[in-house]
Amino acid sequence: MNEIFHRVSIRKYQQRPVEAEKIMQILKAGMQAPSTGDQQPWEFYVVTNPEKILALSKCQQYAGCAAGAPVLIVPVIRKKGLWLPEYAQIDLAICQENMWLETDSLGLGGVWLGICPQRERMDAVSQILNLPDDVDAFSIFALGYPAEERTQENRFDESRIHFIR
Repeated sequence: MNEIFHRVSIRKYQQRPVEAEKIMQILKAGMQAPSTGDQQPWEFYVVTNPEKILALSKCQQYAGCAAGAPVLIVPVIRKKGLWLPEYAQIDLAICQENMWLETDSLGLGGVWLGICPQRERMDAVSQILNLPDDVDAFSIFALGYPAEERTQENRFDESRIHFIR
């Protein structure tokens, strides 16, 4: 899993389309995530429409970089049929990380833009994409072929490890 030690936030993209097979592989990786009680609370909206991408890039203050991405994936939380809905955000976070690691392994770059739990952001995304009432937007994942190179910083901090013996 070298992607864990390689993955970085990429905010600049080549104007090059991402192959459908790669998008599907990223979505498959997301759906392989574990979830509480195997409730799999996710659905995904894949956005390639330039006007929708531009609108989504304005839905929160840090999303401007999404305007240059050829693909946005918007994972959403299904609200119906969940027996443990209080864990859905955790489940989606794990799913999102799987997607990001797979994105890196495919030679692509991406950035996770937070939407949930801020209701105004969730409502903005819902309105832009005309989402059904039974889902809540979780995040925006902008991705594409990187137009920048970045190196991951070492975040290991041994002082945060505590052994109980």
